[in-house]
Amino acid sequence: MITAVALAGYAVLVSAAVPPLLSRARWPHRTPVTAVLAWQGLMATFVVATALAVYHLVMAEQHVHDGLIGLLSACGLAADAPAGESAPTLGDALALAAPLAIVLLPLGWLALCVWRARRARQRHLDMLALVGEPAPGYDATVVDHGAPAVYCLPGRRRRVVVTRGALDVLSEAQMRAVLEHERAHIDGRHHLLHLLVDAFSRAFPGLPLARHAKEQTALLVEMIADDRALRFHSRDALATAMCEVAAGQAPQAALGAGGPGALIRLRRVLTPQPRPHRATWLGVVAASIAAPLLPLLVACGP
Repeated sequence: MITAVALAGYAVLVSAAVPPLLSRARWPHRTPVTAVLAWQGLMATFVVATALAVYHLVMAEQHVHDGLIGLLSACGLAADAPAGESAPTLGDALALAAPLAIVLLPLGWLALCVWRARRARQRHLDMLALVGEPAPGYDATVVDHGAPAVYCLPGRRRRVVVTRGALDVLSEAQMRAVLEHERAHIDGRHHLLHLLVDAFSRAFPGLPLARHAKEQTALLVEMIADDRALRFHSRDALATAMCEVAAGQAPQAALGAGGPGALIRLRRVLTPQPRPHRATWLGVVAASIAAPLLPLLVACGP
């Protein structure tokens, strides 16, 4: 029971107390890649801690003395389990169903979100085949629409789409900068990060971690793409292009250059901040990797 309480307290800590603090911190905007890793680590450790807490709660009498080995034995996975030990009972199987459901719930939502996103992209690609025109100079597809917008469709049939309105208002330098931003989304497979946080938020609706992780990941991946564009283009070109396409809406399952937090990103592009100290970066990376392992160490205890 003590182990279950400790794991439950840890799950509450990472799901309710840590997310607001991380959202208000300043360092994530200076190293968005590391910040995305931190959010992923929090989501993973929450799932692991919650599943193990439920296991220790429902199996308190049968396996609490075995810790994690009890869970593996009940599943038939412990290599050193006694040879004559009886097979798991129906009660064991039903008790294991609860922690297993906690692990499978976000995975099931992830599969559903992936399927929905692919279907939405395919519908949009079919539409582009009818109304889109190639723009060879930009390696993009042009859509005859007055609102300035630039977005990408990731996946195997990746495509960068530019509206006629964007071609009218963006200069050559601005267009090149915003296209580099979109290609950063495609090359970095940022749509997968969106799918992960979307699945987590659907699996655990109302959880502060789910809400903050979804909001912050959407902003951070845009910052990552901004940083990629700034490697090859000027800050002025990217900033002015962001202003022009900020109001443009990307379709479902696409990533737009306007993106969330346009004002925050604009300020960041125009007034760059120094990167965090290397010790801070290493500490965050180590904590993000170790966080999902901590509940396992607690569960292995007596």
